[in-house]
Amino acid sequence: MRIAQYFSTVGLLIGTIFFALSLTPSLIPRSDFVQGCISGVSFTAGYGVGVFLMWIWAFLQLPTGGERLQRVLGWVAGILCVLLALGFLLQATRWQNSVRTLMGMEEVTGMRPFTVALVAAAVFLLLVMLAKAFRRLFLFFTAKLEHRIPQRISTLLGLLAAFALFWILFNDVVLSAALHKVDHIYQQLDARIVPDMQEPTDPMKPGSPESLVRWKDMGHQGRRYLALAPTGKDIAEVTGTAKDPIRVYVGLNAADTPKERARLALEELKRVGGFERSTLILITPTGTGWVDPGAINSVEYLLRGDVSSVAAQYSYLPSPIALMTEDAYGRETARALFESIYGYWSNLPRESRPRLYLFGLSLGALNSDRSFDFYDIIDDPFDGALWAGPPFRSDTWRDVTADRDAGSPAWLPQFRGGAVVRFGNHFGGYQEGKVPWGNFRLAFLQHGSDPIVFFAPGAAYRRPAWMEKPRAPDVSPQLQWYPIVTMLQLAMDMHAGIAPMGFGHSYAPADYVHAWKSLTQPEGWSEADLEKLRKKLLTWNPR
Repeated sequence: MRIAQYFSTVGLLIGTIFFALSLTPSLIPRSDFVQGCISGVSFTAGYGVGVFLMWIWAFLQLPTGGERLQRVLGWVAGILCVLLALGFLLQATRWQNSVRTLMGMEEVTGMRPFTVALVAAAVFLLLVMLAKAFRRLFLFFTAKLEHRIPQRISTLLGLLAAFALFWILFNDVVLSAALHKVDHIYQQLDARIVPDMQEPTDPMKPGSPESLVRWKDMGHQGRRYLALAPTGKDIAEVTGTAKDPIRVYVGLNAADTPKERARLALEELKRVGGFERSTLILITPTGTGWVDPGAINSVEYLLRGDVSSVAAQYSYLPSPIALMTEDAYGRETARALFESIYGYWSNLPRESRPRLYLFGLSLGALNSDRSFDFYDIIDDPFDGALWAGPPFRSDTWRDVTADRDAGSPAWLPQFRGGAVVRFGNHFGGYQEGKVPWGNFRLAFLQHGSDPIVFFAPGAAYRRPAWMEKPRAPDVSPQLQWYPIVTMLQLAMDMHAGIAPMGFGHSYAPADYVHAWKSLTQPEGWSEADLEKLRKKLLTWNPR
């Protein structure tokens, strides 16, 4: 076959196997384009494995057979590749529907095999061209050096030179230009002031003329967070009587350093009476500065408005980009805000100070976890924390999950009987502790289908623990583990997967109601009242 002159036959065969396996279900439903991207990357990974195996074969000087045998094997491999790809493409719709059905989504009538194959082929060719360009650069540098220095040293230096050139082109040219463009776009979005979100006139509201924080310096997400808060009147429609909850937000432009913004947040919180409420929540927002309204609205309703909350922005970029470019800055900001708020709170009289809780979603959960260590609070612990959708890099989540009690599943573990840490979702969890939940409480809210939580680089070579039986009810029973392929599927799920509310990385108000109620134990809530609250939050529209 002429194609064998340009591509490795073994590489194409293994690549096709990877392509076929990538069509099987993962955690999140996929569009045709996203499926094509996953399949293209998987095909390339399999092709690379095949090329590497053939290199090992040649290095060991093992027999390769004659030209005729290779030609016959090429034809056989080609036919197998076509049959394998077609067979799996025809089942792709059924596999996708196995995930969509679990999430209550409408079934798709058919994935377009041509679209998936075309996108996959384009991705494969692009990546192979880059690999071949790298190889040519490597050979070029090696050839220039081998006449002057020993061959092995010239090979090593040639490899390093090719890596260096590719890294400079990617990091300093392509990636830098892309990040600069993204930064410009999100900076403009952050500065935008929506006409129907006017500066508050109440002197006790953050952002008002009397406030220590100017309205224009709060950022787009901060202004939304403050403007769309429920009033005491809104809450009273469900609870009977309520106060106006207090919210404080300090934007990225309000001060130059994290410590200055933390000090500003503390002073503003004191000014508006935040420490005079029964409960205070210290929020670490996501990368864009967003605070999930379902998370904070739910606890404000449950506590009948007798709650204050404070947050400080550390970025206006999406969380994956913020994690990549501003990881240390997010941690520094969360740490500064915790030290400021906790330092003041811990010096208040214990009998009159508010209960103090931490909250974070996604990257906010990661940075909230990093904002303190137990040596900071061991003499005077705060009351607890709720961390929703914690990224797999979260140290506390990872350690507790790894050391979970025997017999508890990785997607809803129990840890030391539930005395301090408990996990939950809409399938239960918080009430299942074997021992009473103590005064200091850590609660994790996580869906079994959340790839942000359950991605792990180790999925490339071992079966993740959350895939063992019994599985989470929102994970397809047809999801199987395949080396390398499953890791690539989960990576794409993290960045391109969109699940309906209540699944994946999309947490519903009802999830938060369940979590906050278990954590804070508000009085006077019957199941009928809670159902009324869930419906209210689901249709919440402050307009």
